[in-house]
Amino acid sequence: MALMTCQEAALAALAHEMQEDPTIWALGEDLGRGGVFGQYRGLQQRFGAERIVDTPISEATIMGAAVGAAMMGTRPVVEMRIADFALCAVDELVNQAAKARFMFGGQAKVPLVARHPMGTWKNLAAQHSQSLEAWWVHVPGLVVAAPATPADCAGLLKSSIRCDDPVVLLEHKDLWTYAAEVDEALPPVPLGVAECARDGRDLTLVTWSAARHLALAAADAAAATGIEVEVLDLRTLWPWDRGAVLGSVSRTRRLLVLHEAVQVAGFGAEIAATVAETLGSILAAPVRRLGAPRVPIAYAPPLEAVYRIDQGRVLATIQGLVRG
Repeated sequence: MALMTCQEAALAALAHEMQEDPTIWALGEDLGRGGVFGQYRGLQQRFGAERIVDTPISEATIMGAAVGAAMMGTRPVVEMRIADFALCAVDELVNQAAKARFMFGGQAKVPLVARHPMGTWKNLAAQHSQSLEAWWVHVPGLVVAAPATPADCAGLLKSSIRCDDPVVLLEHKDLWTYAAEVDEALPPVPLGVAECARDGRDLTLVTWSAARHLALAAADAAAATGIEVEVLDLRTLWPWDRGAVLGSVSRTRRLLVLHEAVQVAGFGAEIAATVAETLGSILAAPVRRLGAPRVPIAYAPPLEAVYRIDQGRVLATIQGLVRG
């Protein structure tokens, strides 16, 4: 085991996959300089400018080139720099990459990874802070993953690269420097498998990405008041681990879904609806969701703080669900 940050683990995982498979390459803005968060540091020097490719500032061009290259037999890793910027490449990702296998009757595949550094980061304001996972989950043909730990940043990146379908990999900007113990072999993490981050008997808290850490902190605080919360980190949002969620809620009979994204029409609604439809007759309390308000994220720190969900709010919701 070794102590690694998310940035270090993801960098090591990409280097390993590129070493093993010469068809893997990466393209995007500023990759030769290591990328915005250092997630490509040293790779151009190691693998050359033909495999770590610096591109013009045109997300549509970047994604379009990757889609064509993937259909011709390579496995591109597409760096979108900031998740918000990926909106400039929606047609290429949604109407081309996601649909190609279906529209060509399985004769073509698009094994690319679109890396989207997502989420709120201090004072980045409304155009650099969005969590848009619900957009991508809604699109048939896309796999969507959102790691929260160094081990998952590495393991999900490896599995995404090896996947024969296009994967949107949502890597939270606020987690690049988060460090934890990691198996130095950096084993792949299967797509579609949730992780039980904390066992509990009184309530199931389903979450993903950076909200995992908020959920665990709130669960620890709840334990001090006699409430045991089970925390499930989905890790993959599509396909999501229905069995793990339904199994947990069957035991606890209570569900809280927590995510950083706007609550209105967020992916948490899909989980809540599935649980209500499947287990509604045994639930001890109504399903609850916690997400951001439907407003642009402000630059001003006091307003940004109001936008964010804090531990106190999660704890109060947990206590309300369990104790009425």
